[in-house]
Amino acid sequence: MAPLIGRRLRKGAATTAVAAAAMAALTASQAPGFAHSDQGDRNREQRAGEAPAPDDTPIDGGSSYHTDLPPLVTPDKPGSSADLPGLPGGGSTKAEAGIPASVLDAYKKAEAALRKSNPGCNLPWQLLAAIGKVESGQARGGNVDADGTTVSPILGPVLNGDGFALIKDTDGGAYDGDSTHDRAVGPMQFIPSTWANWGRDGNGDGEKDPNNVYDAALAAGNYLCANGRDLSVKADLDRAILGYNHSQEYLNTVLSWFEYYKRGTHEVPDGTGVLPSGDGSGGSGSGDKGKGSGKGGGTGKDTGKDPENAHTLPKPDDEPDTSTPTPPAGGNGGTPGTPGTGTPTPKPPTTPPSTPSGTSKLTTVGAKELSATAGTDFAQSPRVKAVDAAGKPVAGARVRYEILGETDSRFLGLVKSATILTGSDGTATAPKLVAGEKTGTFTVRATAVGREAAPVEFAATVKARPVPQADALARLDDKELTAQTGASFADALTVTATSKGKATADVPVTATMITSAKDPEPGDKGPYFLDDKGKPVRTLTALKTNARGQLTLPKILTDDHAGTFLLRLTAKGGAVLDIELTVTEAEAPAS
Repeated sequence: MAPLIGRRLRKGAATTAVAAAAMAALTASQAPGFAHSDQGDRNREQRAGEAPAPDDTPIDGGSSYHTDLPPLVTPDKPGSSADLPGLPGGGSTKAEAGIPASVLDAYKKAEAALRKSNPGCNLPWQLLAAIGKVESGQARGGNVDADGTTVSPILGPVLNGDGFALIKDTDGGAYDGDSTHDRAVGPMQFIPSTWANWGRDGNGDGEKDPNNVYDAALAAGNYLCANGRDLSVKADLDRAILGYNHSQEYLNTVLSWFEYYKRGTHEVPDGTGVLPSGDGSGGSGSGDKGKGSGKGGGTGKDTGKDPENAHTLPKPDDEPDTSTPTPPAGGNGGTPGTPGTGTPTPKPPTTPPSTPSGTSKLTTVGAKELSATAGTDFAQSPRVKAVDAAGKPVAGARVRYEILGETDSRFLGLVKSATILTGSDGTATAPKLVAGEKTGTFTVRATAVGREAAPVEFAATVKARPVPQADALARLDDKELTAQTGASFADALTVTATSKGKATADVPVTATMITSAKDPEPGDKGPYFLDDKGKPVRTLTALKTNARGQLTLPKILTDDHAGTFLLRLTAKGGAVLDIELTVTEAEAPAS
């Protein structure tokens, strides 16, 4: 999204100093005992099964957004208070920390779902709450029904190129009611074309509805986690948010709410959440561009460029760009990148946060040797605990797990590495480990990101699948098998292998022409097979039953010996079947 020309931020306590304070708090919120370092953590493989990478259009197509900032105040300003959510003396500020029950539940369930399907993303639900606040005012204060679907439509402005991006209709008006142009839809403000790629069923009703807060929250979470992003990495976090709206002011606004919600929230009944000041995107179904409220609570957005080109913004999944995004031009004649106040846009402090002294280390939790059968999941995942020099657990530390060695085993999502944050007890569990088909031993290494603590290694072994066995072999028919000398048997020979009465696939079977049942030595005359080089052989070993437990033998040929011969089939597991083959003299040609 790009902000609208004429956008105004709220004044008073919510000045640009607030954004600076929030950004400073973000920068300082590192895990004790571990320095924050992004080096060596950039090149992550794209997870299999994801939707296509985000295209050039922002997730809501460039619609307006709410610019209200959280009730933070400059800490060192005379007369200011320390009112923050969850802190004593919060007074009226606690209302802003309230999130409607269904909306809050949707955010937390989306976080839990992503923790299982994409644990390396480290998606915090507070990020979804911050975006939901900016996009729709938490679904208009939680105005949703019992299933989490908005009571009335939440529509962004008509994307007709008049102050916004030009996006012609892509859904026939199915979601936004507009068959000429698209509009952003629902609590998380997806345009229909984006929803087509990223829509999810978050409440398990079999539908993907952008108007449902559970579906929309899960879809937004998947979008933010795309392309191997690790949201515990600041650059990835910024890049994900900018995928929603490629604007520095939008980024600062979301980060302000993100930090605010991380400091504490509480649940409020649906429909009683604090509404944003102004009628911008998500504030009404009218799709107005957004106007200042008189209190400075405007909700419009500056495009900062020709709206005709708003759909050609850089992809959020491009190669990491560690530079600070260029703020868009806008405001009311002030310095570019400011809300019309003439005050430069604040930048995060460059001084890195301090960390406690002492050497942190990783210790193993549970088994260091893991094993699984090829094609199955390992029963246990590697797990470590981060501790400081005093042996106390370190929460929020980043632990990187990597698969090393010649193996096709992968973590859940078919990735070879993932970064996990330690919990309050200092532990970090690797994503589920899935064994490939290649047998043998490989290594899983756990490393404390940004620290020189010794890595921890786990030995993982993939065992071969057990060979299927059969306790019985039987022909599909009892037709007599006969042929003349110097010819071949016309009828195919098919047998079924069973184990405890059940047809069994992949059972190895050996076929041998033998002299007799009493003296089962390999024969040297009579019927024979051809090997892969076309040479006569009387024993075949590379035979297996198919998925139905059946095996059809290759063509059986005859030499110039007539008589009754015996073919023995032996299956892995001990099953044996002898089949008679009758060969008669070929008729002499008529004179």
